[in-house]
Amino acid sequence: MTKKHWSKFQLLHQVVTNKNIHIKGTHSYYSDCWDNGFEQSAVRYLCGDQPGENREPNWHIDQLHIGDYVCIAAEVVILMGGNHNHRTDWLCLYPFMDFIEESYQGKGDTILGDGCWLGMRAMIMPGVTVGEGAVVAANSVVTKDVAPYSIVAGSPAKHIKYRFDETVRNKLLALQVYDWPEDKFNALKGHLCSSDIEGLQLAIQDYDSSAR
Repeated sequence: MTKKHWSKFQLLHQVVTNKNIHIKGTHSYYSDCWDNGFEQSAVRYLCGDQPGENREPNWHIDQLHIGDYVCIAAEVVILMGGNHNHRTDWLCLYPFMDFIEESYQGKGDTILGDGCWLGMRAMIMPGVTVGEGAVVAANSVVTKDVAPYSIVAGSPAKHIKYRFDETVRNKLLALQVYDWPEDKFNALKGHLCSSDIEGLQLAIQDYDSSAR
């Protein structure tokens, strides 16, 4: 068996088999250097994973949608469907099996937007959307949606700042960078590796003109 190293990672489209996990593109990765991999360690289903795949669920299974170019650091936890049977509005929190269906409260699907980065040991709670290009700091617990191109940190995670000003954020979202064809992305990714939005826009114009 090959010894794992911190520099190794899994490309999600190559390893995910769970029908409830949806991967866009071929570039998103998980750093699996200290555990058993993305499906076995990072994604936490009570119902909806491999051990329960032949069991008829009692409720709709929350879906996990992962965009392209998503960076997921080591030991991240993504808490998914079936983990919410402790009713805080009931007198007793205990999940009695004879009332299990009544106790379940779905949180909806979880979405990790294109190009976002989840730091080491971050925890993503069910039903959360992490926006395009957002950063979740290490050890953060994300309990609500994270705006595109923002940085959040803490437990519970709170907004720290935006990576760029509003004008740049709006331009980036309008460009739909992560929906470009592979050839276009590769031709222009050098401009993405900078903070020059005007230079990127000019390069896009040149590329689109030459492609006509």
